[in-house]
Amino acid sequence: MLFSIFNPLGGLILFLSEVLAALTRAHARRELIFAKTLEVIQQSLVTTLFAGFFVGAIMALQFTMQMEMFNALTYLGALVTSATVREVGPLLIAFLLSGKIGAYVSAELGTMKVSEQIDAIRCLGANPIDEVVVPRFLGIIIASFFLLCFGLIFSFFGGILVAMTFGGLPWEQYLYHIPAVVSGFSILSGLVKCLLFSFVISLLCTYRGYTVVGGAKQVGEGVVAAATQTMIALVLMDWLSSFILEGFVHG
Repeated sequence: MLFSIFNPLGGLILFLSEVLAALTRAHARRELIFAKTLEVIQQSLVTTLFAGFFVGAIMALQFTMQMEMFNALTYLGALVTSATVREVGPLLIAFLLSGKIGAYVSAELGTMKVSEQIDAIRCLGANPIDEVVVPRFLGIIIASFFLLCFGLIFSFFGGILVAMTFGGLPWEQYLYHIPAVVSGFSILSGLVKCLLFSFVISLLCTYRGYTVVGGAKQVGEGVVAAATQTMIALVLMDWLSSFILEGFVHG
C-alpha cells in the first residue's frame, strides 16, 4: 500500500528535478515555448472566458437570493467579487483547464512515448526533456496563469449582469462596496492561487504523459489518471494555499 503511494510520488519528484534542471537551458528554446503558450491560449481562451463569466453569474445569482432576505443587496458586488477572486473562481476555472489542457497534453506526450518518437529524439543525441517537455511545461504554466486571470475578469462581468437583471441592482451600487471588502491582498491571493494551479496542471499532465508505458490503452489510462490526480491536487493545493495565506494575514 505504501509502495503504491510513494513510488509514483518519487517518480514525480525525479521528473520535476529533471525539468527544473532543464529550465536553465530553456532560453535556447524560446520560440518553442512561445509557440506552445500561444497554442494553449488559442485552444482554451473562449472556453475559459465563457466558464469564468458563468462562474460569476452563478455566484451572483446564489448570493442575490440570500442577500434579498436580509435587505443587504447593496453588498452583493463585494461578496461575489471577494468569494470569486479568492476561492471559487480560480478553483473552478482550473478544473476546466485541467480537463481541457491537461488531457490534451498528457495524451499528446503519451502518444509520442508509445509511438517511440521520444526514443527517436534520444537516439539523435537530444534530450527529450529539453526538446519536448520543457516547452510544454512552461507554455502551460504561462498560458494557464493568464487564462485563469482572464476568466476571473469575465466572472466580474457575469456577476454585474446577473445583479442588474435578476436583482435589479444598478451597476454603480454593485461596485460601491467592492473596494471596502476586496483588498489588495485578496487580489494577490487570487493571483497566487492562479499561479499555483497552473503549476499543478502543467506538472501532472506532462508527467503522466511522459511516463506512459505500453500502447494506446495505457495512453487512455494515463489521461484519466492525469485528470483525476490533477483535480485532487488542485483541491489540496487550494486548501493549503488558503491555510498559509490566511495564517500570514492573521498571524
